[in-house]
Amino acid sequence: MENLQNKRVAILATNGFEESELTSPKQALEESGAKVDVVSLETGSIKGWKNGNWSNSVRVDKTLEEVYEEDYDALVLPGGVINPDQLRRSEKAIQFVRAFFKNHKPVAAICHGPQVLVEADVVNGRKLTSFHSIKTDLMNAGAKWFDEAVVVDHGLVTSRTPDDLPDFNRKLVEEVREGTHSRQMV
Repeated sequence: MENLQNKRVAILATNGFEESELTSPKQALEESGAKVDVVSLETGSIKGWKNGNWSNSVRVDKTLEEVYEEDYDALVLPGGVINPDQLRRSEKAIQFVRAFFKNHKPVAAICHGPQVLVEADVVNGRKLTSFHSIKTDLMNAGAKWFDEAVVVDHGLVTSRTPDDLPDFNRKLVEEVREGTHSRQMV
């Protein structure tokens, strides 16, 4: 796989994240040599969601209070219905997300994860995809929505569902390797 040594990636999540949408990208990044931190609103661990039920917990490496965008080379936003809904209520989370766009760094969001991007006001004029139920929300926020496994727009990587994880992970690793994108902005 790609050599991502010396790259640091934040996965921003809280309780109710779709388990595979956090664990699969984390594994792909780590296998490629990146250092990955699970960043959350709370300390300890956060509980995943799988097949309509609560699932395994994942250890939180850092809280939003302990990190800054400049600590990382890229950001991943897993889906799940509960997770993005909680994150979009946190001004600190929204500021953290916006900072990645302001500094032209890769951001990847899957399933319902792009709801956080809507709240951060970073989708207007951008090409992306998501879980079909939030298509209208994204389009109303100015996004150009496509029903494709993975859509990449100048460092912004999006996918629809856990079924798309192989394509999502491949493009995520590629974008992190490429680094900053001058057209990745708010």
